[in-house]
Amino acid sequence: MTQKHVLLAAAAVLAMQGGGALHAQQSQQPIKPLPFTGVSIAGGEFDTPQPGIPSAYGQKFIYPSEAELAYFQSKGVNVIRFPFHWADLQPSLNQPLDRALLLRMKEVVADAGRHGQVVVLDPHDYARYYDKIVGSADVPDAAFANFWSQMAGQFQNNPRVWFALINEPHDMPNDQWLDAANAAIAAIRKAGANNLILVPGISWTGAYSWVSSGNAQTMLGVKDPANHYVFEVHQYFDADSSGTHPEAVSATIGSERLKAFTLWCRQHHRRGFLGEFSAANNLTALAATDDMLRYMEANRDVWVGHTWWAAGAWWGSSDMGVIEPKDGKDRPQMAVLRPHLQR
Repeated sequence: MTQKHVLLAAAAVLAMQGGGALHAQQSQQPIKPLPFTGVSIAGGEFDTPQPGIPSAYGQKFIYPSEAELAYFQSKGVNVIRFPFHWADLQPSLNQPLDRALLLRMKEVVADAGRHGQVVVLDPHDYARYYDKIVGSADVPDAAFANFWSQMAGQFQNNPRVWFALINEPHDMPNDQWLDAANAAIAAIRKAGANNLILVPGISWTGAYSWVSSGNAQTMLGVKDPANHYVFEVHQYFDADSSGTHPEAVSATIGSERLKAFTLWCRQHHRRGFLGEFSAANNLTALAATDDMLRYMEANRDVWVGHTWWAAGAWWGSSDMGVIEPKDGKDRPQMAVLRPHLQR
């Protein structure tokens, strides 16, 4: 499909879904969504934890509400990615988890369960703990493993809870991250948990850079005694793949940037989960979204699912990919995303 046809297809979806005054005659092929489709509900990662300063829940950060879970269930969301800070939940290394925050987290998991949703627990920390790199002398692998051992002990009996090891490792040696990831995986399994684990790579776990970053070679060294893990990658459509600019490179840039990772997974019998992607409200970006998700659906032997970045009540009036309803109305991006959510 050419870029022109992709743009026409996205316009047609918007028109059919009431997402704008765009019109096109391009016919749409039936879509079969991937098994797990959802959204990140941000807010738990909005603070900046500081050593010795108690967390300020409800003032500096917030967890997903039951009302948000219900809204997204009504749209077909069956996966909630739940960002939070490791240091909020475990203020000191190798010490017990914060009981109050753990109870709040369990309430979110219980609410999501009533809505038939999986919860992806996402320490949104870039392989850092108070800005110290995981796998360093300051934050040794054993401390990372201790955190995940405790988390596994809390959620091991709930298959609807998935463990994302940590968000977007970057600026660290490949082998250092691999050793830390394997330590955490071993600790999770030793605790008796068989939950699905989402394993990122370095370089912000970009799908487009999976080969060039060295992830394609290094991450073949992941060891999971249960063999129950997928690789989590992220992908955006702007020039630097950061998701910080509204302009998409082209209407097909998403599928193009996923191809190398998809082929690598197929070659090595691995599977992938797209943990972050989004689009601003413009035709090229929305077309790139539809094109990329169709590509993933056509390669469902590799792709397990995806979560949009992001929802969350504390985003305010931002339109940069935010899909939280505004003034009681769906965001325009929902018109393109909705056909790719479980129905």
